[in-house]
Amino acid sequence: MKFKIDEELCTGCGVCESVCDEVFEMQDDALAHVIKDPVPADLEDDAISAEETCPTEAISHE
Repeated sequence: MKFKIDEELCTGCGVCESVCDEVFEMQDDALAHVIKDPVPADLEDDAISAEETCPTEAISHE
């Protein structure tokens, strides 16, 4: 499963990283980035939880 973050929607709140830091990371540009691509099967549920928790709906997956 592949996740992506829309940088125009991301506000850098860090919720995704707090939910699933194995997949999402806040970086120097103050935005979240996907650090595992594709996301391993054992992390998919946590990554989906992070997507659902994002207040700006900046995270999507395929």
